[in-house]
Order: sequence, then structure tokens, then C-alpha cells
Amino acid sequence: MPVFASTIFLSAFLLFLVQPIIAKQILPWFGGSPAVWNTCMVFFQMLLLAGYAYSDWSIRRLTPRAQAILHCVLLAASLAVLPIVADPAWKPGGDEDPVWRILALLGATIGLPYFLLSSTGPLIQACFARRYGGERVYRLFALSNFGSLLALLAFPFAIEMLINTRGQAVSWSVAYALFALLCGASVVLAAGPAPSLATSGDAGADEPAPGLVAHGEWLALAALGTTMLLAVTNHITQNIASVPLLWLAPLTLYLLSFILCFEGRGWYRRWLFVVPFLALLPAMAWGLQANSGVLEIKKAVPLYCAGLFISCMFFHGELALAKPAPRYLTRFYLMVSLGGALGGLFVGVAAPRIFTAYYELPLALVAGGLLAAALLFRPRPLAGLADKLLGALAVRIPGRVSAAGLAGWGMTALAICATAATGWYFYQYQHEYLADTTVLMERNFFGMLRVQESGEGKGRVRNLVHGVIMHGKQSFDPEFQRKPTTYYTEESGVGRLFAAFAAAPLRAGVIGLGSGTLAVYGRKDDVVRFYEINPQVIAVARKEFTYLADSAAKIETVLGDARLAMEREPAQQYDILVVDAFSSDAIPVHLITLEALDTYLKHMKPQGVIAFHVTNRYLELKSVVKLLAEARGLHAVNVADSGDASQFGSSTDWVLVARRPEIFKTKAFAGETEEIEVPAGQAIWTDDFNNLYQVLK
Repeated sequence: MPVFASTIFLSAFLLFLVQPIIAKQILPWFGGSPAVWNTCMVFFQMLLLAGYAYSDWSIRRLTPRAQAILHCVLLAASLAVLPIVADPAWKPGGDEDPVWRILALLGATIGLPYFLLSSTGPLIQACFARRYGGERVYRLFALSNFGSLLALLAFPFAIEMLINTRGQAVSWSVAYALFALLCGASVVLAAGPAPSLATSGDAGADEPAPGLVAHGEWLALAALGTTMLLAVTNHITQNIASVPLLWLAPLTLYLLSFILCFEGRGWYRRWLFVVPFLALLPAMAWGLQANSGVLEIKKAVPLYCAGLFISCMFFHGELALAKPAPRYLTRFYLMVSLGGALGGLFVGVAAPRIFTAYYELPLALVAGGLLAAALLFRPRPLAGLADKLLGALAVRIPGRVSAAGLAGWGMTALAICATAATGWYFYQYQHEYLADTTVLMERNFFGMLRVQESGEGKGRVRNLVHGVIMHGKQSFDPEFQRKPTTYYTEESGVGRLFAAFAAAPLRAGVIGLGSGTLAVYGRKDDVVRFYEINPQVIAVARKEFTYLADSAAKIETVLGDARLAMEREPAQQYDILVVDAFSSDAIPVHLITLEALDTYLKHMKPQGVIAFHVTNRYLELKSVVKLLAEARGLHAVNVADSGDASQFGSSTDWVLVARRPEIFKTKAFAGETEEIEVPAGQAIWTDDFNNLYQVLK
């Protein structure tokens, strides 16, 4: 028993630990987009499905001895790919489809080890049931989920703080080698003769094989659980607030529901969860209006986290109630993983291509209500539920339908109708109400873009919005059309920086295009070179705004991740380099590390200045830049601006970094600079070590 439990626990721990380890390695290569995590999740779900399919096939088709030999050979082969360090040859060039690039990269880097880890749960549980009987086998599934949850929590709060990126990969690889030994021992032990104490056998040996309806139920419950997880994660991280690692809370709750439902002590009680589940469906649908101001972050995040947990408790609880006898567990796990893969593919791959907004969440809410109705109202509708909730009303009435049954039907129908109606209102709001102010709405791998317009004639103003963050504003009043707005006004740090270089032609680089506002500072004989990873942003800036077209400077655009592009191209000899890719709440960390600063410095003239836009609601980034500057003997100051001096200004913080501090004493800055304090004990960010929790406000 201990060797089986140890194998399952370690496999689950490594299975979920490898996900943030490998994602952190490749995140800088794809612009630090939150979509990288969702794409990784699709890969993990697909390989989990492959692992479960292999387990089902090997248990049903191979003898115990043949199965042990095959699995040991695969385990030995998987050691050849260690350590799990992504090959830099997989770095994108800028014009590839990032989804397929990420999937191929992950397959080459961790494919076989992850496949074997994925197969371990059902395979070892089946081996355990074959050797010791099946009465306790599903508790091993709860142990597996506990290992997954422990890994998920250990990474950001311990491992990431203590071990650098390469050290994480090497340490994981050593632990995987130990897992391979334990797993090999488990399958070899299971292939031997059963001990005399294992006489209990399979308690469900006489149970008929599950039919098509049972398979469909397992599939639907698992698919909706995964769909809810990813859809809620998308919604709270991109439509409410991109708080660093906010995806951790939904995934933790998702795994916790699996643990509670399959632990074996009856934590799931239908009558305890179905009512809050049906109540939260319309509440979450109503909360979809959060991005229009109905629901703020302090209410929205708890609502969606609670809704996700209750939903997953219902889906996974019903899944646990529907589990078959242990002899059929590999087929059960195969359908669960297939459902998870389908849910992941829908949210991570299909939805960004077929929807212009985040419609997968309202669809999941309605589908959840319909599935609940199908599960609850069987030949004896709500038999146990009615007795618990409405026992006092359980009086038989003509037609063989109790008052409790009618109440249950009514409650479920009301929940479904309210959810559908609110979801439809969300759709109508997006496509009809917002149609009056929305010029364009698009969505791709990097998120959702919306161009909104207000006013008429000279009062016409356009905003570029990415998620919930404004990335540019332009007035079409001839007096203001060529003037900088929002974070880039003449009183802002970057505005003062351009003024300081006004005496001679300059060459400026800008990481992050937005609406192209900074092009207004370009004069004749100047060159302004923009780096932008999202092709839709380039198209929108050229088509819907006039900053680029109106600029007197020569405008250049480079498609792809800015740091990768700058590493490949020759020195650009910039007077000014503006790093504006993390002005929203979600930041690409790889653009604010010591190695990134070294790349920037390669492109700077001796008297050049690097401007970091560090305005952020949740992170204190000024000290991060200050430490980077000190590590390279540079000078860093902050320029804060309330935005009140300009009609279209916004409150901003710009940290300016230079080799020569004399420029900060020029008239352009006029005493507006301020020193930056660094908290004691804060570490310098590098590619190998950085932690957002250190700088949370």
C-alpha cells in the first residue's frame, strides 16, 4: 500500500508543479500574455487524456506482466529528456500562431514525462485494485488531488521564492527520477502474485458495464467543470482585474472540490449544494455586467470564486456519485479526462477564434443549469433533495407529483430562465447597447480589444480598451487631435523626456504600441520605432486612430515580442527607449529584469534615457526598476503626474533611467523628479528569479 500511495502522491505533485515551472520558462517568449497559461492548460488536458487512454488500454488489453514491462520501458525512455529546460530554438519569430507554437514546444520539452505522470493515477489505482481489492481505491484519487493542490500552493509561496528558474527545472527532474523508480516498483509489484490478505476482491464484480448514458454523464460533468474553471479564470483576470497570479484561486478551488468529492467520507451532499448552485448561476450571469460598472472587484472576485467552487462541488459531487465499480475505473477516468480536454479546447482554442467577447462563461452557466435539470429530474425527481429541503410540503397530490417535486422543478426552471435571460442581456449589451459606442471589437490569443467612441463632431473621442484597461485615447477636435493624452501628456514623465531631447533629431524606441499616441512627439527627421506583439493592435492603431499617420517622424513597427526582437537586431542607437508594455495590471515580467535592462542598454546611446511606465493599481514597480538601475551603475528617478493639467490626462508614474544624471536637472524636468525608496530585503529581478508577491501593494 505505501508504495502505491507514494507513487500517486508524488506523480500528482510533479504533474501540477511542472505546469508553472515550464509556463514560467516560456512566458517571456510569448509576451507574458495570460493566454499562455490557458494554452498550457489545453496541452495539459490533452496529454492527460492521452495518459488516461493509455491506462485504460493497457489495463484492458495487456497482461499484468506485459503492462509492467511496457511501462518500465517508457519510464526509462522518459529520463532521456531530462532536465526539462525549454530549448531557445523554440522562441517565436513574431508572425507564428502562438497557440500551435506553444503546444509543439511543450510536447518536445515535457511530452513523454507528462504523459507518464498523467497515466499514473488511473493506472496505479487499477493496479492497486487488482492486487488489494477495490474498496479503498477511489480514496487514492483524493490523495492524487491533494498532491496537485499542494504543488499548486507550494510554487508561488515557497519554491518560486527560494529556487531560480533553472534550479526549479533541475530539482523537478531529480524528483521525477525518484517517481520513475517508485512507479516502476508499483507496476512490477502489481504484476506479481496477490498477497493472501487481498481476499476482498472487487466489490462491484457483478455490476454491469456502464452504458452510453453513464459515459455521456461523466463526459458532460467533467467538461463543464473545466469550462467553468477556465471561463471564470478568463473573466476575473481579464474583464475584472489582471491581479498577478489571480488564476491561482480558481484552480485551487477546482482541485479542492475534487478532493472533497472523492475523498470517500461523503463531503458532498446533493441537498447541501444544489440550492446554492442554482442560486449562484443567475448571480454570476448578472455579475457579467461588472465591466460596465455594476460590480466592482471586491464583490466580483468573491462572487465568481464562490460560484466556481459551488459549481465544481456540484459537478464533481455528481461525478463521484456516478462513479462505477473499480473494475471500470480506467474507463471512468478516461471519460473524465476527455471531458476536461473538450472543455479546455473550447475555452482555450475555439472561443478566441469564434467569439468577439468572452461568451463562454454565460454559455457555461446556462449549460450547467440544463445539466442540473437533467441529472436531478430522473424517474424519481428530487427524491432525497425534496425530503431534506421541503419535507413539510411533501404531500402527495394528484398525478403522482409531490409539492416538493413541483417546488424543485420550479426552482430549477427559475434558475435556468434567470441565468439565460441575464446571459442574453449580456450578449445584447455587448452587441446592441455598446454598438452605439463601439467602433470595433475583436478578440485573439492576446485578449479582447475594443475601440469605443463618444461624442459627435469636434467633441468626438475614441478610446482603445484592452480587457478593462484603456490603452489610448484620441480627441478628433482639430485643436487636440495631434496632442498626447492619458499617460503621455506633456506634463507626464515621458512627455518631459521628449521635451528634453527637443533640440536635435532623435531616434526613439517604444515597447507597446497601443493607439500610437507617442508618435505625436515625432518631428521631421526623427524616427520612432514601435515594438508590438499583437498584430490586431497594429491594425487598429493604423485604421481607427490617426496618431501614426499624422506624425511628422518616420514610423517603424516591429511585430513580435520586443525583447526577442531587440536581442536579434543590431544596436539601434536610441536616444529614448519607452518601455510601456506593462502599463496595465498584468505585466510581462521578462521586460523588467536585469537581463532585459542589459538588452535595452545595448541599443542606447551613451546619453540616452530609458523610460519605464510603472503606473499600476496592484504592484509597486518603482523599486524594481530602481534596483535594476543600481545593479548597472545607472541613475533612476520617478516622475509622478496627476494628469489634472491636461483635459485628457491620467495619473501616471514614469521611472526614468540614465547613465548620465545631468539630464534630470534640465529645464524639462524643473524639479519634478523624485527619489525612489527601496524596501529592505527586496531582491533584484532576473530571468531566473522574480516574484510578484514581493511588490504587491
